[in-house]
Amino acid sequence: MGLFLQMSMVLVMMASLQGWLPLGCLEEERIALFLLKDSLNYPNGTSLPSWRKEHADCCSWESIECSSSTGRVTKLYLGSKRNQELGDWYFNASFFLPFQQLNTLYLWDNRIAGLVENKDFINLKNLKLLDLSLNTLDNSIFRTIRTITSLKTLYLRSCRLDGQIRTTLGLCDLNHLQELDMSDNDLSGVLPSCLANLTSLQQLYLSSNHLKIPISLSPLYNLSKLKSFDGSRNEIYAEEDDHNLSPKFQLESLSLSGRGQSAGGFPKFLYYQVNLQYVGLTNIQIKGEFPNWLIENNTYLQELYFENCSLSGPFLLPKNSHVNLSFLSISMNYLQGQIPSEIGVSLPGLKVLLMSDNGFNGSIPSSLGNISSLQVLDLSNNVWTGRILSNNNLQGQIPGWIGNMSSLEFLDLSGNNFSGPLPPRFGTSSKLRYVYLSRNKLQGPIAMTFYDSSEIFALDLSHNNLTGRIPEWIERLSNLRFLLLSYNNLEGEIPIQLCSLDQLNLIDLSHNHLSGNILSWMISTHPFPQQYNSYDYVSSSQQSFEFTMKNISLLYRGSIIRYFTGIDFSCNNFTGEIPLEIGNLSKLKVLNLSHNSLTGPIPPTFSNLKEIESLDLSYNKLDGEIPPQLTELFLLDVFSVAHNNLFGKTPARVAQFATFDESCYKDNPFLCGEPLPKICGATMPPSPTPTSMNNEDNGGFMDMEVFYLSFGVAYIMVLLVIGAVLYINPYWRQAWFHFIEVSINNCYYFLVDNLPILSKFGFL
Repeated sequence: MGLFLQMSMVLVMMASLQGWLPLGCLEEERIALFLLKDSLNYPNGTSLPSWRKEHADCCSWESIECSSSTGRVTKLYLGSKRNQELGDWYFNASFFLPFQQLNTLYLWDNRIAGLVENKDFINLKNLKLLDLSLNTLDNSIFRTIRTITSLKTLYLRSCRLDGQIRTTLGLCDLNHLQELDMSDNDLSGVLPSCLANLTSLQQLYLSSNHLKIPISLSPLYNLSKLKSFDGSRNEIYAEEDDHNLSPKFQLESLSLSGRGQSAGGFPKFLYYQVNLQYVGLTNIQIKGEFPNWLIENNTYLQELYFENCSLSGPFLLPKNSHVNLSFLSISMNYLQGQIPSEIGVSLPGLKVLLMSDNGFNGSIPSSLGNISSLQVLDLSNNVWTGRILSNNNLQGQIPGWIGNMSSLEFLDLSGNNFSGPLPPRFGTSSKLRYVYLSRNKLQGPIAMTFYDSSEIFALDLSHNNLTGRIPEWIERLSNLRFLLLSYNNLEGEIPIQLCSLDQLNLIDLSHNHLSGNILSWMISTHPFPQQYNSYDYVSSSQQSFEFTMKNISLLYRGSIIRYFTGIDFSCNNFTGEIPLEIGNLSKLKVLNLSHNSLTGPIPPTFSNLKEIESLDLSYNKLDGEIPPQLTELFLLDVFSVAHNNLFGKTPARVAQFATFDESCYKDNPFLCGEPLPKICGATMPPSPTPTSMNNEDNGGFMDMEVFYLSFGVAYIMVLLVIGAVLYINPYWRQAWFHFIEVSINNCYYFLVDNLPILSKFGFL
C-alpha cells in the first residue's frame, strides 16, 4: 500500500511538471521562422532543410537555440546560409518581432543589401549580439540599429560602409555597447567626438578603412573601460596640439599601422600604460629611439611589433629581465650598432626574434644561444662582421652554438657578410625546418648535419662561394620543399639521390659549373602542410627567396611561395637531351634550362605543362622542330628558344604565341615563319645536318652570309695584290701583257679554224 501511494505521488508530480514544461517553441515564433526561411531562400534556395512543418519542435532545428525554461528562441545562427548565386537579399526585419527573448543573431555573409520598408528591430529589447558582417550595406543601417539599445556586441566587418561616421547616424546612442567591429570597410574622415559617449566600450576595431586617426588617440580618452583598439591600415597622423592629459583607459592590446605617414614621436599616452600585452605599431614614421621604457612599464607585455617605424640609434634593452615577452619584431628600421650582448639574459622568454633590414654590425651575441624557447630567428639583411666566438678564432663565421638551439624552427641569416664554412651540424635543433643563409660569403663544400633531416622544409644557400659537389646525403631531406643553390661554384653531376625528393616545389641550381645529363625530375603536387600554431604561421610568413621568373629576378616572400613551383638549371654545362618526363610536371610554373649545351628535340610532352608561365630553352644546341602543341599553353607569358639549331616552321600565331616577337626565335638559321623575316616556302632547304660539333655558338652549321662576305673580300684582295705587283715590277708587267696578247690571238685563231665545223653540225 505504501509503495502504491509513492508511485501515485510520482505520477502526479510528473503530470504537473509536464503541464508547465515547454513542449517546443511558440507557434508565433515557428511561423516567423518559416517566413524567414522562405525569404532567405528566395527565389529557389535550399538552405535550412531541417526547418519542416512536420517537425513541430523548432527548438530542435539546426542553427537555433531556445530557453530551457520558456521555450522561446534565444539564439539564431544564420551566418552564410543564403546561396550566393541567389543574388542580393532584402530582408524584412519584422520577421524578428515575435522573438522577444532573442539575445544573439548572426546574419553574416548572406548578401544582405538592405531592409524591406526600412523596418527596424525596435521590439528586440533583449538582443545583445548582432553580426551583419560580410554583407553589402550602407550607412542607413545605423539608423535601424540605433533602436536596439540593449546591444553589447556589434559586428559590421566588410559591409562596404563608406563615408564619415556622422553623429546623426545614431551609432553613438548605443551606450551599452561593449564591442564594436567596423573593420575592412571604406569609412573615412576623423573619428567622431561622440565616441566618447560609448562609456561601456571595451573593444574597438576599425582596421582597414580610410579613417584619419590621431596617434594620440585623443577622441578615446574618455573611454575608461577600453581594453583593445585596432586602428591598423588607416591614416595615422600627429596632432598639432599634443595632449598633456592622461587617458582614462588602460589598454591591453593596441594596433596602429599607417601608410607611411609621419606621426612625430611616440604618443604621450603610451607612457601611462602599464597593462599592455600586445603592441603593434607598423608603417608609421615615428622617428625616435627604441622605447625600452615600454617594455619596462608593462611587465605583462607578450608581443611587441615596431616594423618600418623609422626608429634609429642603438637597440636598447630593459633594465631588468622581462620573462613574458615572447615575440619581438623591429624589422625595417634604421637601428645601428651592436646587438647588446646580454639580450639572452634580458629577454629569456623569446620565441620569435625578427631584426632584419636594419644597420646592425658586429657579432651575433652568444647569449642568444641560451634562449631555449627561441623558435624563429631572423637577422637577415644587416651588416654582420667581426669575431663571433673569441676563443675559437671563428672570425666572420656563423657561430656553432646556433646548431644547439633546441627549439629553433626558423633561421634566416641571409644578406650579411658571413664567411667561412657552413655550420657543420644542428645537433640539437630537432624542430628546425627553414634555413636561409643566402647572399653571404660562405665557402667550402656543402657539409651540414641535421638532427632530423626529414623536418627540413627549405634550404637556401644561394649567392655564396660554395664549392664541390651537391652531396648525396641530401636525399635524407625527404620533406624538402625549396632547394636553392644558385650562384655558387658547385661542379660535377646532379646526384641521382636528388631525384628522390618527391616533395620539392622549387629547385634552383642555376649559375654554377654543374655538368652531365639532366635527370628525370619530380615536382610535388601535395598540398602544403597546415600551420599548427601562431609561430608556425610566423615561420611561413617570414619565408623569402630570390628566384628568376619571366627573365626578372625577384624576391618572393610570405604565403605566396607555397603556390610557387619551378625548375631553374640555367647557366651550367649540362649536356644530353631534355628528359621527356619533365613534360609531365603539370603544376610547373617556371622552367629555365637556358645557357647550357643541351641537344636533341624539344619534348612534345611540354604541351602538358598547362600551368607554365615562363619557359626558357635559349642558348643550347637543340634541334628538330618546335612542337606545334605548345600553342595549348594558354598561361605562357615568357617563351624563348633563341640561339639553337631548330628548323621548320614556328608555332601558329594564336593565343599566347601571338604575343611572342622575333627575339624569342632568333639565331636559329633554318627556322622560318612569323614573326621571323624568313618566309616558309617550297624552296626551303632540307633538314640540316651539322657539319661540325666544335662550334659552341651555332652547333657546327655554316653561316652562309659570313661565307659570301669572306669570299668577296678574298677575291678583291687577290685582284689588288696582282695589280700592285704589275705596277711595281715592269718586267712582270710586260710579261703579263704579253701573256694576255698571246691568249687573245690563240682564242681568235681557234674560233676561225673551227667555225666551218660548227656550222656543219648546225651550232651556228
